[in-house]
Amino acid sequence: MSIVKIGILTVSDRANAGIYEDLSGKAIINTLNDYLTSKWKEVYKIVPDEQEIIEQALVQMVDHEKCCLVITTGGTGPSRRDVTPEATENVCDRMMPGFGELMRAESLKFVPTAILSRQTAGLRGTSLIINLPGKPKSIRECLDAVFPAVPYCIDLMDGPFLKCNEDVIKPFRPKKKLKPTTSRVDSPPHD
Repeated sequence: MSIVKIGILTVSDRANAGIYEDLSGKAIINTLNDYLTSKWKEVYKIVPDEQEIIEQALVQMVDHEKCCLVITTGGTGPSRRDVTPEATENVCDRMMPGFGELMRAESLKFVPTAILSRQTAGLRGTSLIINLPGKPKSIRECLDAVFPAVPYCIDLMDGPFLKCNEDVIKPFRPKKKLKPTTSRVDSPPHD
């Protein structure tokens, strides 16, 4: 069984400069360790709030490191330096706006300023990229809301099968419909 690669990208001028510890990136890793029973390895990077650098990191993680999932944290607010959603849109083939909608709805249960967050998600090739806010507390709240859909999304893109600890998070996968091989009328009688 191969090891699944998941990108963790922290977008923060101050964490990149070493002014403070990257608690948000660690919160993502800890949450994924709680969720996943599949063997996985993080491809972890901290970058400044610079759109071109964020784009390069996302492309590196998806195209070269072959991460099936990339989770970013930070750079989703309304300030001028918050450009993670723009970087994500620039590198994605298609956007998945439902992720951002659900994360904002979930965050509104805890804080009225959730409407200021611009997190989103998109697809690049066979990878899913999800933008999370930068606050460590929000990481788990947002991932708890959207992660049940993540394994199936990756399945639909022919990515690796992510197994989860269903006592912690229950992924949604539709039940497979079995095609009938013979009808009951055609079955031979039983003695």
